[in-house]
Amino acid sequence: MGYKNEYHRSIDEYNLATPIQLKMVCYWVLAGLRIVLTFLPQIGYIHPDEYFQSIEVIAGDYFDIDVYKPWEYNASFPVRTAVFPYLIVGTSYSILSRLSPYSIYLFGTPLKSPYFLILFPRLLMCGFSFVSDYCLYRICNLYNQNYRVRLVTYASSYIMITYATRTFSNSIELVLTSLLLHFVSECMAYSEKIVFQSDHLFERYRRASSDVERVKYYKLLASLPQHSLNHCLILATITVAGIFNRPTFIAFAFPPIFFWLQRGLGSKTVGLLDFHIRIFTFILYGIPTAIFFILFDSFYFGYLTLAEIHNLDIGMKNFVVTPLNFLKYNSETKNLASHGLHPRFLHFLVNVPLLYNVLGIIGLITFGKMIYSGLKARWLELPRIQSIIGLMTTSFILPILILSIFPHQEPRFIIPVTLPLVFLYAEKICDNPSTKTVAYVNYKARKQSQQRKNSKIRKLVATWYICNTLLAFFYGFAHQGGVFPLATHIAAELKAKPHLTHIHVFTSYTYSFPTALIQLRNTKRTYITKDKYKYRLTKDFFLYEQGARDIDDIYEDIAKKLQECEKQFMVKKIPYRFYYALPVTLFDDFMEYAFKNNSRLIHYRVIRTFYPHVTVEWLPFLDTIKHCIFYGKSEVCIQQLFEKPAENVFKLLRQFGLLLLRIEYPTKETNQNIIL
Repeated sequence: MGYKNEYHRSIDEYNLATPIQLKMVCYWVLAGLRIVLTFLPQIGYIHPDEYFQSIEVIAGDYFDIDVYKPWEYNASFPVRTAVFPYLIVGTSYSILSRLSPYSIYLFGTPLKSPYFLILFPRLLMCGFSFVSDYCLYRICNLYNQNYRVRLVTYASSYIMITYATRTFSNSIELVLTSLLLHFVSECMAYSEKIVFQSDHLFERYRRASSDVERVKYYKLLASLPQHSLNHCLILATITVAGIFNRPTFIAFAFPPIFFWLQRGLGSKTVGLLDFHIRIFTFILYGIPTAIFFILFDSFYFGYLTLAEIHNLDIGMKNFVVTPLNFLKYNSETKNLASHGLHPRFLHFLVNVPLLYNVLGIIGLITFGKMIYSGLKARWLELPRIQSIIGLMTTSFILPILILSIFPHQEPRFIIPVTLPLVFLYAEKICDNPSTKTVAYVNYKARKQSQQRKNSKIRKLVATWYICNTLLAFFYGFAHQGGVFPLATHIAAELKAKPHLTHIHVFTSYTYSFPTALIQLRNTKRTYITKDKYKYRLTKDFFLYEQGARDIDDIYEDIAKKLQECEKQFMVKKIPYRFYYALPVTLFDDFMEYAFKNNSRLIHYRVIRTFYPHVTVEWLPFLDTIKHCIFYGKSEVCIQQLFEKPAENVFKLLRQFGLLLLRIEYPTKETNQNIIL
């Protein structure tokens, strides 16, 4: 049910209309697609944080394996809470561990494989992503807005298909922001109704001519339900949890919490005392959640033990507050510089259009018009401060403004603004005649003909779906897409190899290799036999991540390490297998350098190529174009481009792969084969 009154005019930017019952087929298809792509799975590697702030953190605690915990979880100075990794990955792996024996018994297949190790956490995140969808649906229903148009737009965004189903802390932040907006919107709608009735009864009470009449209105006032502290505990809990998940959540929580605090201010029955009571109660309700997170992290990182509690040997040194460490770390520019410094305007000029294409551009243009109206003192053209439009506009713009203060800016940092952006502008990119939206903006009524308007909207719709389809494929499957298949291949290699064989893997121009997926045996734990003998397992997997180093230097390092392995084999009889994974685009450079050295140092052969794999730092380059640019042979270039288009396209597509080479120590036979 919608709420509207003369005082607040909370949704006076819209004309209420009778909702038209439309089928939700499109939304359910898109929702099903989100689930199917999670099962597939998506092999695209968006950012190392997907693995190294969740799976790598928890896998070692649930399985007896070696993992490489990132610096954020260093016990000496932890900047991330362990609560959410345990909630998402820990819960998933607990279920996986319990189901694995049944899988072995029924199908003969264990669940501790790279596929299932990413599937279970992603399925849980996929389920959480639908909480955000439900929040959008509830908000639209509260204010009688067309939820169908908005849900279809929301579900068709590649953010919900790729980012929201991954184990990013930003994805959790998106869900928590959606919950905040839902509960605050509910409180605003409910309070408007109560405040309107309260103001009406108070005015009647003030104008009452007799004591009997005053008593009557006083009782009616007293019978009105309480609304001032509605959902306070829930909001405080979500806010504190969000801050411990990512301290940047303050930027996303500030607008909805501010709107919750100032509900009804300026009316006859709500004053500054209510405002201060809400602040005090909100802080009070947030304390238990903060204590829980502090205690959990203090135990997890070893700052606090049960023995210290038993002996009452507890001080401030026994507690760790990860958000404070996070802020302390990021307050120094030199620390941010190690992760990359960006222009302050990157979020607005690049990240918003990249994430939301036409929807984001419409949002930025609309905000620009609001600024212009404010400068011209056209206050009636601006959304009301206590309206749902005011809440959503502030929740879209203000977090981006705050995060733009920090020089390290990545697109995923601002994905929590997806819900307010879709709520505000989804109808602007939908075909109104076909979807029959139920609301239109009053002060933005267009004078153009409906036919011309529909043509423009159809172009926007086409742009929206084309961009989201391409970006869903790029981030979901192509971007660094060979790393996960490589991990699957290495995991199979580790299981199939002879027991004493060592595996050496070099990588270059790829993101960090997620070692938790290949289930390395634990070399840090001390095992005890039945006879009380202690022993440790020897390391049998060695990873050498070369990043963006020159191929010449990598070749020399491979040759040096190969000689060491061969020496160990000759002296200690330790067999080995040596691999090098690199983008196909670098293979020509590798072969060229190997040819210059007559391949005397190493011998190599292609084992497998994993498709698709896009390395943005080293994109494919056609030989014909190379002739144009480097050798000035423009005639040859143009001739080959137009004479052999299919061949050129095939050559280009073949370069979107990750190549796995088997490196071997050269023998007389291999050298003779190379010369021949």
